[in-house]
Amino acid sequence: MPKTALSISALFALTLALSACGESPQASDVLRSQAVCTAWTEGPTYTAGQVVTYQGLTYTAIQTHTAYAGTNWNPRDTPSLWTAGGTCDSGSTDTTAPTVSVSSSAGSVTTASTITLTATASDNVGVTRVEFYDGATLIGTDTTSPYTQAVSLTAANNGTHSYTARAFDAAGNSRVSAATSVTVNIAGSGDTTAPTVSVTASPTSVTAAGNVTLTATASDNVGVTRVEFYQGTTLLATDTTAPYSATDAVTSAQNGTRSYTAKAFDAAGNSRVSAAASVTVNIGTTPPPSSGFKRVAYFAQWGIYGRGYQVKNIDTSGTAATLTHINYAFGNVYNAGGTYKCDMVTRAESGSGDGGDAYADYGKSFDAATSVDGVADVWSQPIKGNFNQLKKLKARYPGLKTLISLGGWTWSRYFSAAASTDASRRALVSSCIDLYIKGNLPATPDASAGPGSAAGVFDGIDIDWEYPGGGGLAYNTVSAADRQNFTLLLQEFRRQLDAVRPGLLLTIAAPGGPDKIANQDPAGYRAAVDWVNIMTYDFRGAWDAGGPTNFHSNLYTDPNGPGSGPAKTYSVDTAVNAFLSAGMPANKIVIGVPFYGRGWTGVPGSNNGLYQSASGPARGTYEAGIEDYKVLKNAPGTVFRNATTGQMWKYDGTTFWSYDDEQVIAAKMAYVKSRGLGGAMAWSLDGDDARGTLAKAVANGLK
Repeated sequence: MPKTALSISALFALTLALSACGESPQASDVLRSQAVCTAWTEGPTYTAGQVVTYQGLTYTAIQTHTAYAGTNWNPRDTPSLWTAGGTCDSGSTDTTAPTVSVSSSAGSVTTASTITLTATASDNVGVTRVEFYDGATLIGTDTTSPYTQAVSLTAANNGTHSYTARAFDAAGNSRVSAATSVTVNIAGSGDTTAPTVSVTASPTSVTAAGNVTLTATASDNVGVTRVEFYQGTTLLATDTTAPYSATDAVTSAQNGTRSYTAKAFDAAGNSRVSAAASVTVNIGTTPPPSSGFKRVAYFAQWGIYGRGYQVKNIDTSGTAATLTHINYAFGNVYNAGGTYKCDMVTRAESGSGDGGDAYADYGKSFDAATSVDGVADVWSQPIKGNFNQLKKLKARYPGLKTLISLGGWTWSRYFSAAASTDASRRALVSSCIDLYIKGNLPATPDASAGPGSAAGVFDGIDIDWEYPGGGGLAYNTVSAADRQNFTLLLQEFRRQLDAVRPGLLLTIAAPGGPDKIANQDPAGYRAAVDWVNIMTYDFRGAWDAGGPTNFHSNLYTDPNGPGSGPAKTYSVDTAVNAFLSAGMPANKIVIGVPFYGRGWTGVPGSNNGLYQSASGPARGTYEAGIEDYKVLKNAPGTVFRNATTGQMWKYDGTTFWSYDDEQVIAAKMAYVKSRGLGGAMAWSLDGDDARGTLAKAVANGLK
C-alpha cells in the first residue's frame, strides 16, 4: 500500500494544532516535576514530567516527545509540549499533585451581589497557591488558607458560569477541581432583545434505525442561557452550554417526515424559536439481504491532517453504509529492550521505522463540525481522537466492524525479529491484544485514556508485514526463516485472540506479486486467518522514473506489454491464481482496489502514452507520481481503455495516469463473483470523492 509516514512537518503542524486548541486549565490537570533537570538541547527524547532549564528558566514536559534537530521545539516557544515552571533539586522527587475542590456561596443569583468561591486544597508537602477560573479566564489567586475569591455579579454577567480552582504545590504539581456552576439571572437589565437561533439535523434522510443529531447555533446580545430542542411540540432535550446539541433515536415506527426546532433563551427571559429542520425517515421493517461479500477499506491515520479526511467523512460521503469492515492504518511494532511490542507514542517518523501518532489515535479533540455525531469532544471524556470517532461511527452502523492494521510499508521494521522465537511471538501478540482489543491505552497528560478505555473500538487485527523474506524497506529485519515464522506468528495471534473472545477477526494485507507470495505459506496459515486482503495495486509506478508507462492495478496481464521477469506478469488475476495454487480457499481471498493512481510526465504521444518512456514522475498533490481519484477524475486528458488488461488510463499529451474508475471497478467486482472470491478491499478512503463514488461502485458491483 502507499504508506505515508508522519513527517517532521506533519508533526510540527500537529504541534501547532495542539497549541491553538484553547482548552481550559483542565486540559492538563496534573503536572509533575522531576528531581534532576538539565539544559534543554535539540536531539534528546524528553519524557512527560521531565524538568529542563532554558534561557535561565525551568520548564516541565507535558508529553513525551523527541526534539528532532532543526525543529526548534524549545520550551519557551512550544506550549503544546512544555509548561513553564518545575523544580530541580538533588533530593527526593515530589510527584504528588494537591487535591482540590471548589464551592460557591450561591448556586443562582437573581440580584446584583457578590458571591464567594471557596476552595478546599491539601497536599502531602504543602499548597503554595490556588487559582480561581471562570471558564478559561483566571479571575484571582489566593496564597493562604482558607482559599477564597469574591466575584461581583450584575445583569451584565447574566448566564451560566462554570468556576474551577487549580491548586499548586512547591514542586510545581497542580490539579484542577471539578467545576461548580452558578446561574446569573438578574432582572432590571432592560434587555428585551431575543436570541437568534438556527437548527440543523443530520442526517436529513434516515433509512436505518439510528440517531438524528440536532445542532443549534444560538447567540444573544447578553448571553444564551439554554436551548430547548423540539420534535414537533414534544420537548426532546435542553442544553445549557455551547455547542448546543441533542439526539433523537428513530426506528421504523417513526417513518415519515419529522420536524425539529430549537428555542433559545437569555437570562432576561427573552426567547426565539428557530426555523424548522426536516428529516425524512424511511426505515424498512426487515433488513436487506446481505451479499456475504467483504467490503473492506483502509482509513489512514494521517489523513486527518493535510488531506482533511476525518472519520466523519466516511459517514457524510455515504461510504459507511457500503462497508462491512474498516481497517485503521497503522499501529507500529517497537523494540522493547530485547523483545517487541505494540505501544503508543507520538513521535515523528525519523526514517527508521520508529514513529507513531498516539495523538491522532486517541488524544486529539474533535469539534462538533468534525465529530461523527455532531457532539464536540470535552477534556474529561475517557477517550478522544480517531478511536472515539470510530466508536461513534460503529454506533451509527451497528453491523460495521473495525480492525487495527499493524505495520504497513513504513512500520514493518521489527516483524521478522518479533516473529523469530516462540517467546517473542507470545510477547508481541499479548501486547497488541492488550493495547487494541482489551483497550488498555497509556494515560494521556490530561488523565484521560487508561485501562479499558479503548475496549470495543476494534473487532480484530490486520497484519500488514511488508514483507516476509524481504522486498520492503532497507531497515527492516529479515530472516531466511520468515516464511515459517510468519505462519507461526499468525497462529499465535489466532490462539490468543480466541482466548480473549471467539469471533475476533484476524486478517492480513498480502502482496500481489507471485515472487513475494512465494515467501509465504498460505496453506499453512489459512486456518488462522479469516481472509487475506491482496494488495493488487502498485504493480508499476514512477519509482521507474524513465518508464515505461504501464498499469498499476490491471485485472489481467498484457502478453504484449513491456518488461520481463515476474514483474511483467503482475496482475489481479495472477495474484489470485498464485494464492489459490498455494492453498488459500477462494472465499478467503479479497482483492485490493486502489482509490488513487500512479503516473509519469514527459511521455511522448505514441500509443496514446501507453508503454512509453517518461522524463519522471507526474506531479502529485502529496507525493510525486501518485494522486487521488478525487483529483484525477477531473484532471485534463483523454480516457483510454485496454480490453486485454481491463484497465484504463488518462493521457493529456505529456502526462500519463493509471487508475480505477467506476467502469474498471465494475469489471473487477464481476471477476470477484465469477471466481467465487471473498470480496474487495480499498486503499484508501481519503482518495475517494466526497460522494463516495468508488466505494459505492464496489458495493454495487458486489450486490
